[in-house]
Amino acid sequence: MMLRSVLIGISLLALASCSGEQYSDLRQFVKESDSLPRGRIPPLPDVKPYEPFNYNAYELVDPFKPRKIEPPKSATAGGIQPDLNRRKEPLEAYPIENLRMVGALQQGKANFALIKSPDNNLFRVKSGNYMGQNFGLITEISETAIKLKEIVQDSGGDWAERISTITLVE
Repeated sequence: MMLRSVLIGISLLALASCSGEQYSDLRQFVKESDSLPRGRIPPLPDVKPYEPFNYNAYELVDPFKPRKIEPPKSATAGGIQPDLNRRKEPLEAYPIENLRMVGALQQGKANFALIKSPDNNLFRVKSGNYMGQNFGLITEISETAIKLKEIVQDSGGDWAERISTITLVE
């Protein structure tokens, strides 16, 4: 019997300890936050109605489509133009700005130049060879420079000659 009364007493004590108000601190915080000043929310902006736009420029050139420049009739009728059927030389694979003259040679009366490519290959060139991506024909080789005659195409499709020089890198 005594054991039974001890068990009943412990269970009553456990029930009494659980009977306290649950979440009382949370309820107190909500009451206090109701009394704080409230902020003002600005009204939503006015929504402008959609106005459709009609695109009527279909006959204009599309700026995002690549176009091939057609040579004008004057260029095909005997003007300046490169020989597109000629076999390309190895130095025509590189832009002229990336080629470096590193030396000059003379054998008999012929002058030669040593050209270093961007991939560190060394080439021997003479007058009449081609180099660069603009059909550059070597016209003169001196001890310190190479003169080239390049044929370039302008935005109108006309071919024009320009003289370029590569100087010796010391």
